Amino acid sequence: ATAAPARTAPVPAHRGYTPPPIHWGTCSSPSLQSAGAKCGMLTVPLDYAKPTGKKIQLAVSRIKHTAKKSQGVMLVNPGGPGGSGLGLARLGAYVPNGGGAPYDWIGFDPRGVGSSKPSLSCDGDFFAPGRPSYVPTTPQIADYWQDKAAGYAVACKEANLPLLKHTDTRTWVQDMESIRKALHQKKINYYGFSYGTYLGQVYATQHPDRVRRFVFDGVVNPKDVWYDANLEQDKQFDVNIDVFFDWVAAHDDTYGLGTDGGAVRQIYYDTLQDLTDHPQADFGAADWNDVFVGAGYYVYGWDDLAHVLVAAADGKLGPAKSYLGDPTGPGADNTYANYLAVECTDAPWPTDWSTWQQDNDAIHAEHPFLTWNNAWWNAPCRTWPVQPGRPVKVDGSKAPPILLIEETNDAATPWAGAIEVRKLFRKSVLIEGVGGTTHAGSLSGVGCTDNTIARYLKTGKLPDRKPGNDSDVKCKPVPPPTPSASGARPTPRERLLTAARPVVLH
Repeated sequence: ATAAPARTAPVPAHRGYTPPPIHWGTCSSPSLQSAGAKCGMLTVPLDYAKPTGKKIQLAVSRIKHTAKKSQGVMLVNPGGPGGSGLGLARLGAYVPNGGGAPYDWIGFDPRGVGSSKPSLSCDGDFFAPGRPSYVPTTPQIADYWQDKAAGYAVACKEANLPLLKHTDTRTWVQDMESIRKALHQKKINYYGFSYGTYLGQVYATQHPDRVRRFVFDGVVNPKDVWYDANLEQDKQFDVNIDVFFDWVAAHDDTYGLGTDGGAVRQIYYDTLQDLTDHPQADFGAADWNDVFVGAGYYVYGWDDLAHVLVAAADGKLGPAKSYLGDPTGPGADNTYANYLAVECTDAPWPTDWSTWQQDNDAIHAEHPFLTWNNAWWNAPCRTWPVQPGRPVKVDGSKAPPILLIEETNDAATPWAGAIEVRKLFRKSVLIEGVGGTTHAGSLSGVGCTDNTIARYLKTGKLPDRKPGNDSDVKCKPVPPPTPSASGARPTPRERLLTAARPVVLH
């Protein structure tokens, strides 16, 4: 690959930038309005090395504390990177026992994301259905995906190269500092999901004196960012999708696909092969695979996806197409564009395609469900128009006690990452959702987990940390849904959590 243009070296945080106040007004979101939120825009430098230069704006939301005594602000990041966090000002309402009441909950769209200005989009039709198999079994398929990935990198360069040069985890940490300053806080509280845990780790490394109470749910391994992290995901996703197939088989009385999980799995793969051999103009093998990715992340959509399988077993793909929806239109790639802007720039990626081919072929041979989907998802990083930097060396030795949450079989952020962060943050305590496959699923109604969160947020008290390298508290995982005759509607809490935490960390 051609060498990417040189990137400006990382600069010390802020260099004295003091943001102007946020002018709060009515939110455009009806759900935020009904929750009593106020919204505004925060002005920050495009380049913190030039604080008097070009400015951009971050969209920020706030729901003020309802307890008599305030414990400050609680910033929330949904992960991705690239997920819109504006709606997560509502998260405090889902903390039980009044645990969220002492805080001003602050949602925000990171630079380039959602309602922030500018909002990054490179190709709104990038995910148009009708795509071939992700698995490059022929030179034609391999050429299709390589050209598509390289074309997207070019489109992002043309869309907003100046923003790409100043979008990475270091810069997002600087933006968090600007939010802190604009809100006149000496310290912040923080609730980070998925990638948001890595953002919190870097913040706590660079500003340990600004850390008050931090919660990390779905813990990223800071030693794997980002190429190796994606390879590690593929193995557990393959395990998790089989857990889903087994669950469908265990409920044969509802779904009627038999009691053998392997047979249910075969329905999925037979349909995949049929769409590989005979793709439809508006629905191909890649689209079929995309429909089921969420089943490897969360239990929330299992009932709906079981019904998609039931229809496919009868030769009907309408429910699958409806589930996928229309992933196109102006700005439809906003989350993806910002995901790449951060991950392609945070750390080096192999530029030699033979490395990608060899690594992914080896994993695909044993774990075929997501491996090549994941590879092509990240492939624009190979020719990204901004030269990557080096990851921050995470150091939690100076940070106060924080709370870590992880399910045993989380695929997006595998278990080893939670153990690594527990080692790095020596005062941290880890809750394990034993045996669970849901990613970043706290505040989903599991009392053992959610009550511990509430107590920590109210009092600062954590359970005792145990010796060794294991979890400190063992809780039940997020439970699967109740099978239904026609597909279950998500609860308001599930809508908030899954909408705010898009399936992009892959």
